[in-house]
Amino acid sequence: MKNSIIPSIWFDQNAQEAFNLYCQVFPNSHCQSTSSIVVEAELNGIRFIGINGGPMFKPNPSISFMVICESKEEIDRVWDAFSRGGHILMPLDSYPWSSYYGWLADKYGVNWQLYQGKQSDTNQQAIVPTLMYCGAHQGKCEAALHFFEDLFKDFQSNGILRYPEGEFKGSVQHTQFVVNGFTLMAMDSGVKQDFTFTEGVSMTILCKDQEEIDYYWDKITQQGNESRCGWCKDQFGVSWQIVPEQIADYLQQPGAVEALMKMNKILIKDLLK
Repeated sequence: MKNSIIPSIWFDQNAQEAFNLYCQVFPNSHCQSTSSIVVEAELNGIRFIGINGGPMFKPNPSISFMVICESKEEIDRVWDAFSRGGHILMPLDSYPWSSYYGWLADKYGVNWQLYQGKQSDTNQQAIVPTLMYCGAHQGKCEAALHFFEDLFKDFQSNGILRYPEGEFKGSVQHTQFVVNGFTLMAMDSGVKQDFTFTEGVSMTILCKDQEEIDYYWDKITQQGNESRCGWCKDQFGVSWQIVPEQIADYLQQPGAVEALMKMNKILIKDLLK
């Protein structure tokens, strides 16, 4: 699928190495280097971006990737590959939400939830980015859902499951929703955490023109924060990159990279000067 929202993962100069591993593990996958900084890949049919950004940011469990596997053998194969050098957050076992499930971070710090289920339940999407609201944003998942519903003109909720008891009773235990044809999941953490969202994993929105860039940038930064080169954060701390679809072509223009480094919101006309 040509997802218009692309998960982007920050690496410490080893994005190509990581994506080579992911392409070996997942079917229907391939990767390519577009520059020394950016690596693009299609993993199990889903577009991803890897950023060779250095040690400044690292992925953490606040954004993980739910891998929908239709057999126990498939989970075992992925788990075996990603557990080497990684660490386990929840061991492979039977849980109330899945007969076979586990959560681990691979050796690059990228978090994966392996879930035995049916891809027909996730719009035939094999890998689903999953946002966990925790730390300073604990309990804000439902407010974030309302924000997404307002932000994305194409939004569909597939329901909300709430914690039935305990300290976070009534908070969002799990929700699945579709924006611009792309399936996402979200939750409030079931326990207190000492981390939250960082630039370690961001979401890139590809825009067809300047009008669309302006729309997303203005909506996200209205209560969020601007950063450089098309990066911004919403009010819940999730990082977004708002870029034109033809960004790679634009950056081939003389002086375009230098112009980009001076921008917050991307102005296409200034890239083309």
